[in-house]
Amino acid sequence: MTSPRIDAVIFDMDGVLIDSEPLWQQAEFDTMTALGLPINYEDTLQTTGLRIDQVVEYWYKRYPWPDYQGKDNNQAVSQRIVNQVITAIDHDTKPMQGVIEALKYCKTQGIKIGLATSSASSMIEAVLSKFNITPYFEATQSAEHLAHGKPHPEVYLNCAQALGISPHHCLAIEDSFNGLIAARAANMQTIAIPAPEQQHLPQWIIAHQQLANLSELVGYLEKSRRMR
Repeated sequence: MTSPRIDAVIFDMDGVLIDSEPLWQQAEFDTMTALGLPINYEDTLQTTGLRIDQVVEYWYKRYPWPDYQGKDNNQAVSQRIVNQVITAIDHDTKPMQGVIEALKYCKTQGIKIGLATSSASSMIEAVLSKFNITPYFEATQSAEHLAHGKPHPEVYLNCAQALGISPHHCLAIEDSFNGLIAARAANMQTIAIPAPEQQHLPQWIIAHQQLANLSELVGYLEKSRRMR
């Protein structure tokens, strides 16, 4: 049984295009411990792939801190985390291995390119501008203002719609389990590229394919075309 034709590749951003997950972890840890939460750095792995307001809500439910006034306070705490990450990106970051190669290949093969991320629009602009890759993307979608972030599939479905491609013919590339759930729920083909220290985990079996990095994407797409 052959896989559906791939007409579009939709990239997650954090951990796929940029090695920003450690930046998010550090900012999350710094902010939450400053609020008095008894968490350690490794605890922040529990929220990988979630939208930033969901991250704040996640920790508040476990360790309520004083003066939390719902949405307004959540937004203020969320913004502190986002600002720290954007500052870190501006200083010294590089695209993940194989990013430019993968984007160029998709472009030359007429495969549409999209972005579906839980990160805010300000983060999308910062990352794409930093690497000068904005022109490659025909659609960028943020879950920032959606009713539900990942693992809900809405952001992926919105991206497919913006590209004008059926989700069935989209390939989603993710580094997080929550993101994979979202892409699978959107009825997309999926590739998992987890962080090296997480590549052995059995959870990635829900992806259609697991790769070590984006340098392997071209080979995967070439093989997919030959099998058609």
